[in-house]
Amino acid sequence: MVIDMKSAENESILTVAKLMLAAAKTAPKGSGKDKIVGAILIGDDKDKLVKKMHSLAAEYGEAFIERDANNANDAAAIVLLGAKETPFGLSNCGMCGFYDCREMKSHGANCAFNITDLGIAVGSAVSVAANHHIDNRVMYSAGRAAYKLNFLGDDVRVCYGIPLYTGAKSIFFDRNKGAVLR
Repeated sequence: MVIDMKSAENESILTVAKLMLAAAKTAPKGSGKDKIVGAILIGDDKDKLVKKMHSLAAEYGEAFIERDANNANDAAAIVLLGAKETPFGLSNCGMCGFYDCREMKSHGANCAFNITDLGIAVGSAVSVAANHHIDNRVMYSAGRAAYKLNFLGDDVRVCYGIPLYTGAKSIFFDRNKGAVLR
């Protein structure tokens, strides 16, 4: 049996994506409670995300979202990581800028613990990709599209997408060529 290079790259990307989810799961949590969720998009689901990114670029009038959509289209897979919106439950923490979790929720804000834990999880995940020489980029735009499509569930309002790619040159460099940025 001969496995060609492109097939090996695609299999490697899926393996690394799974390792990224494991790294996100085991990343340190400031609250000690696991509110991090994740998924891997390939095939039709990845295509749905890319289509939504294109529509968000038009809706928001942002060139960077269109650029990101083109990168996501070229990626072999996209790792999604998000934080559940359930607050930690302290009576007077105040880290989110509100007195307590009830006040925070009434204003539609996010728990500082959950958002910080998400950042740590994203950092752990992308370090796995980098350590395996898989090109990647953390994208708000892909996360926003995933949120709009409800890929991570009703209780996730903040998420990021991380497209994965292998090639002779990373598609995530020289990303401003031809883009009109504000």
